[in-house]
Parts: sequence; structure tokens; C-alpha cells
Amino acid sequence: MHLSSTQSLVLSPQPSDTIVTVSGFVKRYKKHLAVQGVDLTVRKGEIYGLIGPDGSGKSSLMKAIAGVLTYDEGIVEVFGTLVDSERAAERIKPKIGFLPQGLGLNLYPELSIEENIDFFADLRLVPDDQLVQRKARLLAMTRLDKFRDRAMKHLSGGMKQKLGLVCTLIHEPELAIFDEPTTGVDPVSRRDFWAILAELIQEKGMTALVSTAYMDEAERFHRLSFLSNGKVLASGTPAEVRALVPGSVVTFEATPQLEAIAQLRKSFKQVESLGSSLHVFTDTADRSIARRQIEAALGDLTPTAVRVDEPELEDVFVALLLRETERKDRFGGLPARTVAHNRDGLAIEADGLIRDFGTFRAVDHVSFQVKQGEIFGLLGANGAGKTTVLKMLNGILVPTGGTGLVAGADMRTAARSIKERIGYMSQAFSLYLDLTVEENIRLFGGIYGFNQRAMAERYEWIVTMAGLSGYESSLTSRLPMGVRQRLALGCALVHGPRVLFLDEPTSGVDPIGRRRFWEMLTRLAREEGVAILITTHHMSEAEHCDKLALLYAGRIVAEGSPADLKRQVEQEAGKLFEVVADQPAKALVYVQQAGFRGAALFGTKLHVFCRDPVRDKACACRALEESGVRVMSVSERPLSLEDVFVYHVMALEQAEQPAGRQVVAG
Repeated sequence: MHLSSTQSLVLSPQPSDTIVTVSGFVKRYKKHLAVQGVDLTVRKGEIYGLIGPDGSGKSSLMKAIAGVLTYDEGIVEVFGTLVDSERAAERIKPKIGFLPQGLGLNLYPELSIEENIDFFADLRLVPDDQLVQRKARLLAMTRLDKFRDRAMKHLSGGMKQKLGLVCTLIHEPELAIFDEPTTGVDPVSRRDFWAILAELIQEKGMTALVSTAYMDEAERFHRLSFLSNGKVLASGTPAEVRALVPGSVVTFEATPQLEAIAQLRKSFKQVESLGSSLHVFTDTADRSIARRQIEAALGDLTPTAVRVDEPELEDVFVALLLRETERKDRFGGLPARTVAHNRDGLAIEADGLIRDFGTFRAVDHVSFQVKQGEIFGLLGANGAGKTTVLKMLNGILVPTGGTGLVAGADMRTAARSIKERIGYMSQAFSLYLDLTVEENIRLFGGIYGFNQRAMAERYEWIVTMAGLSGYESSLTSRLPMGVRQRLALGCALVHGPRVLFLDEPTSGVDPIGRRRFWEMLTRLAREEGVAILITTHHMSEAEHCDKLALLYAGRIVAEGSPADLKRQVEQEAGKLFEVVADQPAKALVYVQQAGFRGAALFGTKLHVFCRDPVRDKACACRALEESGVRVMSVSERPLSLEDVFVYHVMALEQAEQPAGRQVVAG
């Protein structure tokens, strides 16, 4: 790892609590500039976040800090050591734990949970007496203690990631580096990860560097850096980053929705539809002015159910991206219709679907209906059964039990008819990477038997609809992720299907690309009458759906519109409150001891369910003040779909416990 460019550099003194210093960091892969000029400092005892989409440079930066990747320019200093050679890297590695990106990629599939842990403990020279104690504690914290003998290859995604966490932490590193540790993991396991991390940082004084593509996780970091195209757009605490783009977010309903969107786009850059609601970022922090701006922009349309909030960090990130790149990725509307579908009747009917793989039941009596022109989301983690449901409905997999109708055709007996009436976009995009954009579109048109005239008409529609103008002659392999995703959608729509199946289509796409994609889906449903069945493990993304089914272990645990699902949880668990205290980790312990078992840490803040807001708020604050924790503020927060999912799963887990061991959710 010899870097001649850093040899003559003189390091300036750093504060005693500085663990990592990166200055002017540059990494190239042949001619591709992956990271350019990144600066950051990580301090002892904090959780530092790197946030950005795939290809933003997060992994390259983290590998260099971990001492496993060379770099081309700049300084990387860890624990006061300049990491500029293999010898220097070896000096810091005993103090570091590194969990690479990908579920279980650092683990051994044939070994059991306990055997994997013991192997990593041997590598890290953990004494036997300490291993027994640490292993027992970490297995209990991750709730893996009952599965010690299970082979890693038979674990769910969340269990694999928690085992990876245990193996990374078994030697109690001073610095833990986690590369997208929660990608593809169920929401309960995500919360387990953050709770474990907070507890270890409090007890052991550990420092953590964590990357994520989930914008909703940004609030959990003490400090963070937003990365895009290898550059840092902003750094600081969540509050400092939010202050870079002052504004308000107005959420409301207005009909007709598409007309409202067209009106709002004349005045605002960020206009997003979330199911029946609209979500608009305004550049004023004054909430009354923000509301008046929306009313003025809507003209004769009247907003209802209006709520004004401070921006989420995703709104800030999108604003920074737009400012940095001056992207004009705006969608004026679909081109003239070539296909319009009757909105009457059901597009999809699933009735008691079952799918077994040997003795393993992947899908367990799943039933739901999707109307024509409706966006229906199957929400759940990797391994929940989402993809299996899709494959049964579109005729790829034969169900073990149950029935289904798709676009009026029986999925068991009319596979050919179904394929002519549906579009399917798989997780792998199903594109030919060595063909150009135009060649891919025309190939799919040829498969469906389009003549030259019909193909010319449909080709123009797809290029306009998907925003592919200027990319027609580009090789698909060289397209940005967001553009490739839009091409895949265009190819799935080439034959004008009544029903569109999309399997986790937005993984790795930046927030602007993801919003653009959802805007296209909304217009396809509203204007073309296409029924859309989409799977996702992005909880925030599911807000776009008209209806949702939450899948857990192959079963539907809740179903309804996003608003209905949140109302149901509020009726059962109470309102959600955010507590800002001077000792958040200590506050979590005392709040849980006071009976609020559903409490969770979000960075430096605490989230607590209160069934009786007045009484429970007073109870929680009293418990904290008596314990020496100073409470700065308590405010009500709207529920997220992640809150909904976690609530239902925790309720199921409690119901399965012996009666004497059940705990109160909040």
C-alpha cells in the first residue's frame, strides 16, 4: 500500500479524541474516479454515518480506513497512524472490526453460528475465558442464542447480518466499520442492530463508522456526510446539515392529484406524491407562509388534511443534489396514450397461496386483491416471501396450494395468456448489458411480435415516458443506475400490459432517481389504468402505495392503506413521541425500566409510544429526571411504516412466547 504522494506530508496535530482523519482522499479504478477529495474526521465514542446511493464512494472510503484498500492521493490517519503501507495497515487492524457489504459475505456457510463466532475469535486471539462471556452476551443481545447450532446458510437475512455483527465485535474493537449493515434486513433486525450499537458505544466506549443507502437512518447518526458521485455534499450533525437548506415540508391532499402536481411544479422543485397525499418542500421555515405558498400555487384547487413539518434529511439531500448537479430531471407527463386499460374489476386476485420448498414453507396462505389502476405494495425483508408470491402470480412458479387470477387469467392453467397481459421487472433488471438502449427496447418489442409501424410508435412512447432521450445509442452497461432502471421499466411496458410486476426495482438508486421512478409509476396507474404490484424492503418508499400487505415469514401480518395501518397501530399502541435528553443511551435504559418496552434510540434522540400521552409523558419524564437525565424537549412525531411493521412483528413474537415471559410493547 505504498503511496509516494503521501510520504512528504506532515500531519497536523489532531484533538486527543480523534480516531479517524481523512483529508483530500482520492481513489481511482483505472480511468474511473470513484472518490475525489473527501475530508472527514471521526471522534471517539460517536456513530459517524456515510450516506449515499450505490456508486457514491462509501465502500472505497471505508475499505481504505479499514486498511484493506490502497488509495491514490490524500491522507488516511487511523489511531494516529498514517495508513500509507501494508505495514501501517497491519498496526491498526487489531483495533478495528470490519463488516463488509452484503448479507453474510464475511461468514462461512457450512459452519454453525457458534462455529463462525469461535473461528473469528481464534483469528482475533480472544482468550477462552473472555470468549465465553462475550459470546453469551452478544448472542443474547442479537437473539441468536437459541440457534447456536444452525448452519449459517440456513439463516434469514437479518440473522446473517446479526451473526456478522457478533463476529465483527467479538474482539471488542475500538473502531467498528459497518458497510451498509442494514440493507435487505427486516425492520426488527434493523432496530436490533442500532440498539446493540448504542449499548456497546455507551458501555465500551467504542466508535462506529456506518454507511447506509437508507435516508431514514440518517437521524440515527451523531454526525454524518452525504456522498454523491465520489464527493461530499454536506457534513455535520443532522441538525447542522438540515440548517444548510432551511425550509418546510407541507403534506396534504388535493384532487385531481395529477392536476395539482402540474400546478405545484411551476413553483416548487420537490413535489412528490405519496399515495393520496402530496409532499412538497418549500424554501421557507415559516410554517404559516409555507402553507400560504401551497394554497397560492394550487389556484382553484383546495388542499385538505394539511400538515406542515420540518424537512426530513432526504428532502435536504435531494435539495443539495439539485443544487450541486443542477439536474432538471423533471417529468412533465406521459406522452399520448397508446394503451389505456379499463379500470373496472380486479387485476389480481390471490387466494390462499402456498409455496413449499421441501419442508420449508416460503409462502403461507397469502390472500389479497389489486384493482386496475391501483399501486399495491408487498412490504417485507429479504426472505419474507415477496419474490416467491410474484413468481407464482406471473406463472414462473407453480403454487403448492391456493389459487390466483391475473388480468382475468388463471395462473395455474393460463401461463401464456398471463405473460401477454403482464410486464415483469425483476431484481436483476432483465436487460442485455451489451446492447444499446434502442436495441434493448426493439428486442423486447420483437419478442411480442410488433410490426415496424407499431414498434416505431411504441419506441417513441417509451423513450419519452422513461426520459431516455439522448441515451438511445448508449450501451446499457454504461448507463447510470437510475437510467438503467427506467430502461428496464420501459422494456417491461413495451407491449402495453394491464398488470405490472416490479421486484425491488429501486435498490441502489439515488433519491432523485427513486422519486422520478415513483412519479412514473403513479402516472402509469392514474393515467393508463395499469395495476402495479411492487415489492420493496424500503419502508419509507412504501408510502407511495395505495394499499400495502406486510409480509413476515411468508404470512401477511397487516393489510390496508398506509394511513389505515398507522391509525390501527396508534389505536393499539398510542402516539409516538420523540424525547431529546442529555444522556440518550442512559435515558433508553431508564425509560424501558419504567415500562416503555417499545422505546428505541434514534441517534441522539429517543422514540417512545404513549397510550395515554399526558400521563405517559409525565411518567417517562419523571423517571428520567429522577435518574439524573435532563430532558430538553418532548414532541409528538407521526408514525412511519417502519414503526407499523416493527409493532406487528413484535406483537407476533410476544404472542408466541410463554405467557409468563410476555412484555409490554409501550
